[in-house]
Amino acid sequence: MNGRRPELSIRPVSKFRYSIVGLGKLGASMAAAIASRGFQVTGVDVSERAISLLQLGHAPVQETGLAALIAQHRERLRATGDYAVAVAQSDVTFVVVPTPSDGRGAFSLDYAKAAFRAIGRALAEKDGYHLVVLTSTVLPGAGRHALLPILEAESGKVAGRDFGYCYSPEFIALGSVIRDFLNPDFTLVGEVDERAGRLLEECYTHILANGAPCRRMSVENAELAKLAVNTYITQKIVFANELAALCEQIPGGDVDVVTDAIGLDSRIGRKCLTGGLAYGGPCFPRDNVALRFLAGALGSSASLATATHDTNEASVRQLVDRIAALSGPGTRVAVLGLAYKPSSHVVDASPGLALARALTELGVQVAAYDPLALESASAALREQVELATSLEACVADAEIVVITTPDRAFLGLPNALRRGSGPVTVIDCWRLLAAELADDPRVTYVPVGRSLDDIENAARLTALWQDAPAAQAVPAGAVRAASAV
Repeated sequence: MNGRRPELSIRPVSKFRYSIVGLGKLGASMAAAIASRGFQVTGVDVSERAISLLQLGHAPVQETGLAALIAQHRERLRATGDYAVAVAQSDVTFVVVPTPSDGRGAFSLDYAKAAFRAIGRALAEKDGYHLVVLTSTVLPGAGRHALLPILEAESGKVAGRDFGYCYSPEFIALGSVIRDFLNPDFTLVGEVDERAGRLLEECYTHILANGAPCRRMSVENAELAKLAVNTYITQKIVFANELAALCEQIPGGDVDVVTDAIGLDSRIGRKCLTGGLAYGGPCFPRDNVALRFLAGALGSSASLATATHDTNEASVRQLVDRIAALSGPGTRVAVLGLAYKPSSHVVDASPGLALARALTELGVQVAAYDPLALESASAALREQVELATSLEACVADAEIVVITTPDRAFLGLPNALRRGSGPVTVIDCWRLLAAELADDPRVTYVPVGRSLDDIENAARLTALWQDAPAAQAVPAGAVRAASAV
């Protein structure tokens, strides 16, 4: 190297070409979304199947809208297993590979390290400046101290001088990855140097559809911010679930009324504040564990993250106890919802799946149905549960029905129940069918998060305050100060 800084590119950013390493749900969706904005995109993967499918214009994975978007923009999409080709044919490379949890609760970098070695070797063969962007979730310090040295060693080049490096995670939800990627609330850019961060920010102005604001910062701050977003969201979910439990114990209690009100406070907000069942999925459950690991490794504490994780884990057990009180050996229970969320086939850390498995251990006969996740759930349940191929088949002869996700496919439950022969208890974790089932004489409707017995709940509150000790005298100034809050 002659020490000169390579030119950013011979082409303007508006004409940049992109490569995406990792054609999973996020990577493939990013590739299709960027192509839909008019850019040439090369996908890179170790899977010959994924490469072949994308080359043929087909989606390598299942994700809402992905197949149609790839088919529509296939002329701007290509795929390869050759990193050198992908890097040579692009100006920016996004790395979107798995970072699974390891035995410590941290995120494994094995896949990322392998990708960075290959990218580094490709950079060694390329003249000119190239920007490498890590998107996968990692812990603070991983980029600068574990991955960036690999790029420099393999390429023989220096970050900030010969190539750029940024950490820029996405904030997406499975089932809406494409929409979320193109229309984020904000973009997060962790930069090793100002040049790389400025370039990536400019790239986003051309890629994104909504002109979202960009926040640039150090790599470590960005790595922590990504983890912080997910752990904070889980805290809101768990808090809403605790409110739901309280609302069941007060006369007229209704968690939706409470959360609709407090969500109007701009300091709180309504998103992710719907009381129901535990959170699940491939990201949320592991992020609190990772934050706890990080805090412990750095001599700090993450007691809130620990409490959030433990409370969430207890949520399914509490639902199992509720069902156990209503059933016995041989009782037929229908579980509606095996994916961790509606409109998804993903069953990672799914509350519905955990519920079905736990009920079989009680000797209960369990049937389950999900519009998308039956194949994914089959391997996990190992024939312990009867997997029904329709809503009607699942609830036939069921004495208890549990709705674990607010999937629109379950709106047909009232009609399906009319074909049944006996009374049924419906435990609706999301109050999806309150209007349809609350007054149905054949149904004992149990909406999680709402009072079921106002008389008993009122009596409980009456007893609480009748038994309260006599109020202590409080200085008038203290009363005025308290009333002002």
